[in-house]
Amino acid sequence: MQPQMKQTSTRTNMRSRRTGRKRQFFIGGVIALLLAITPFIFYLYKFAPDDSKVWETAIFTFESKGFSNVQNFIHALFTKITFIVITTLWFITSKDWWKWAILIPLTMFLFQFLGVINYQISYIDDFDFWYALIIIAPILMFIIWIGYELNKTIGDIDLREEIEEELESYR
Repeated sequence: MQPQMKQTSTRTNMRSRRTGRKRQFFIGGVIALLLAITPFIFYLYKFAPDDSKVWETAIFTFESKGFSNVQNFIHALFTKITFIVITTLWFITSKDWWKWAILIPLTMFLFQFLGVINYQISYIDDFDFWYALIIIAPILMFIIWIGYELNKTIGDIDLREEIEEELESYR
């Protein structure tokens, strides 16, 4: 009876290990996909007309929002979005002790993004950083929470695998 219980528990552990690896592989795949598409996001502005203040498609409408044309607005917008995505992924996936320093450029990119979406273009240079922090702080808290949860989950999966490997070595 005892050996049968051992087999069942080993099967359960193997299933759990495969599920953890699948989840880790899926999360890694999503992160790799996001990083792979960032150059395409960056160059989306090339599809926008450079001689119009409004760009209408079947799905969306973009206005130049104070920029000289839609292409300039899309370029500024997607440049900031690209840097926000890359920096956020870097922060979330980093396990180094200095990862909190990544929040400094991330905050700067978020601040610049808010300046781009503000359609009073002359107001961008006057847009005080401290006013932006009121908007950026909740976003940063959300990003910190996501990073904490992902690192905790990945750490739990890694720890579980190490424990299972150690137990296997004793069998």
